[in-house]
Amino acid sequence: MSVAATVTQSGQVRPPAVKSASAAVAHSKQQAADVREKFLPLTRNALLDRLTRPTAWPGSQAADARRFFRYLGYWRQQTYAAHLMDMEQAYEPFSPDSDLLITRKFAPTEKVAMQRRVVDQVENLLKQANYQRVDPAQLEIIMTRETHYGLDLHVDMHAFEEILIYYRGKTTRSETRRDRKKFYLKKETFELPIFQRLFILFKVKPFDVRVREVMAEQRCERKVAEKAVLKMRAMLSSQINSDFIYLKLFKNIPQADLEMIFPNTKIKFRFFDKLRLGATGGAGLGAGIFGAAGKIALLSTNPVAAAGAAVGLGGVAFRQAMNVINQKNKYMVTMAQNLYFHALADNRGVMTLMADRAAEEDLKEEMLLYSVLAKESVRITDIDEIDAAIEQYLRNTYDIEVNFDVSDALQRLIEDGIVTQTSDGRLIALPPREAAAHVDKLWDQLLDHLPDIVPNEGEEFDADDENDSVAGAKA
Repeated sequence: MSVAATVTQSGQVRPPAVKSASAAVAHSKQQAADVREKFLPLTRNALLDRLTRPTAWPGSQAADARRFFRYLGYWRQQTYAAHLMDMEQAYEPFSPDSDLLITRKFAPTEKVAMQRRVVDQVENLLKQANYQRVDPAQLEIIMTRETHYGLDLHVDMHAFEEILIYYRGKTTRSETRRDRKKFYLKKETFELPIFQRLFILFKVKPFDVRVREVMAEQRCERKVAEKAVLKMRAMLSSQINSDFIYLKLFKNIPQADLEMIFPNTKIKFRFFDKLRLGATGGAGLGAGIFGAAGKIALLSTNPVAAAGAAVGLGGVAFRQAMNVINQKNKYMVTMAQNLYFHALADNRGVMTLMADRAAEEDLKEEMLLYSVLAKESVRITDIDEIDAAIEQYLRNTYDIEVNFDVSDALQRLIEDGIVTQTSDGRLIALPPREAAAHVDKLWDQLLDHLPDIVPNEGEEFDADDENDSVAGAKA
């Protein structure tokens, strides 16, 4: 068996023998350039059952290990619940869905600091949930010309003051479509690249800010810039407000349709539809003009016939215009229907879901790492080897390829006192029974040392104060 393949027949994860220094350096470099996802596509219960099999632990420790993992799961959920409360408090002034009274006012500098904190907290939560960032500057990924749903979409990325795009679960699924090579008479099966989960956070730039940018870019007057910005924002819903931060979570979005999730997506006519509408419209309008030309020439002798010809020609033009409008409406319906079935959560609902997923990802990582540290004598210099062993275990047991985040899991176990590092570099994990008792003790101390949440920004005001006109409920 190779050094990395350290899974025993009973399902235990064991660290391999220490490699040479050059091999360890090579593994570290490989991790630095690793493009694999950190997401563990397993339920925590499935992993719990696998790691706590009686044959995987000596004596009766399997039952103690299961109890400890369950305690650790509740403790991790509580940790993220505390983070979530702090996030929701900071997010409240930026929430588009709030139905609460406004009782606190903020200075401009305070709102800027709160906005930055909200964005940073959300981004940290996404990283803990093992989401990966999509750089908006990578236009070759976002701005594809042809989409899976047959739409040609365009997004003005300069409209946003804040923009975060993250995904988790970059994979493929089987789909069927009409085969062009067989004249659409038969169907073919193909693999469609998708994002199993796709997140977007955005905040639109204030109108005046965007106008000033356009004035500087195009070196034009304010009126011209305002018209340009209004045209660019024509696709934005009237409910989108530049004061709010919007969070959206979607499922199973085709990678070619990433533009669909933006609020200012502009639908363009496909080349085939332009050709079809141009051909039918040109032919119809040409025939109408040719047929009406002779009758319009009789305007002085037969005005009734000339008027009828003009009305008929107008009807042809109106019908062609309606064909264009109807085609665009079909595009809009297609996009709306697909987004309806892909939407998972919005705004505060996204925060709650992300906190739950982050706690689950942390727990799975900690269970895997603890299963090694509690059974073997390990030094901090072996950490890359442990990482490789766990990745090999997941590959052998579940046939999944992941980039296991061993450093993050180790840091959390050390911070909670479950693992300690000695002066000579050894990593000592509490035995399962003692580890469960330790988490139980952490719970007992939690409420005794619970800090009071005191807002750092804003100033409370009386809603009856005649000088304050901002009191009331958000629409």
